[in-house]
Amino acid sequence: MTQEIEALRQELRLADPAMSRFDPLRRIISHDDFSRGHCGWSQLVGNYEGSLDTMLPGYAQHTSAMLSTLPHWDAGSHGGVDSSYALKIATRPKPGAQNVAIKRLTMRKRCPIRFEAYVTFKPEATELRLGDNDVRSWGFLFDLQGGDRDADARRVMPHLRFLNAENGKTLRKWQYKSGQTEFTSIGNENKTLSHYHLSPQGWADLAGGDQLFCYNEIATKVNWHYICFDFDLGTMRPLRFACNDREMDVSGFESIEIAAMPNLWNMLNFAFFVETDAAKRAFLYIDSVCISGDF
Repeated sequence: MTQEIEALRQELRLADPAMSRFDPLRRIISHDDFSRGHCGWSQLVGNYEGSLDTMLPGYAQHTSAMLSTLPHWDAGSHGGVDSSYALKIATRPKPGAQNVAIKRLTMRKRCPIRFEAYVTFKPEATELRLGDNDVRSWGFLFDLQGGDRDADARRVMPHLRFLNAENGKTLRKWQYKSGQTEFTSIGNENKTLSHYHLSPQGWADLAGGDQLFCYNEIATKVNWHYICFDFDLGTMRPLRFACNDREMDVSGFESIEIAAMPNLWNMLNFAFFVETDAAKRAFLYIDSVCISGDF
């Protein structure tokens, strides 16, 4: 009977055009189609105390994600995979500027989860040139912490980025970030800490992570790319990472790990980020996201 139910579940999913492009685990945690709105993705606001001026500079540069039709000057709007809208994350027009969108959840069970999305990236089309090295990087991260009764609860932050170019040099490779980041006390009451974990330091190359993308011939054309990252909330270890037709080796992958923090129990956060390498805005567009779990 269990096999029959699972087969029916798969048939129902494959019959749904919005879901059949994904390969979710047994239970859907969220399915975000940005033709329906922001779906809980918001600006990553840094910690502050007493004044917004106490926010670390890395966070102070962030702005809100927007719903976008992917407009461009030469042919109107590009639109999403199968609707008019996608979520747009845009940097400021300064080399090294970053921006982040985050979705904040909590976990029900320490189980394997799967994070799938269709994304594309481009610089702002302010010049009649391709600009394929104008986006420095884009990627995603999880921000996780175990429950208040877990014996080994800790905060774990897996990061993956595609380093496209740096200082105009073509790189085209996947990287991860491990170790710990420096915390700064915010304000004067010793109640608030902050750390900017997307700083340039500490990134390492993912084994076999060199990859070339379809990056169309002019600055206003885009093609959508598929990403899938499996992570085990029980062991706090990655299980699998795939992008388009490539599956990467995650055996050497490490995450940022720090001691559990007193008000973040059961945290299950997801974020996308983008960084520019030029004096123009870089855009990361997300058409849709499916987060699922094996529970």
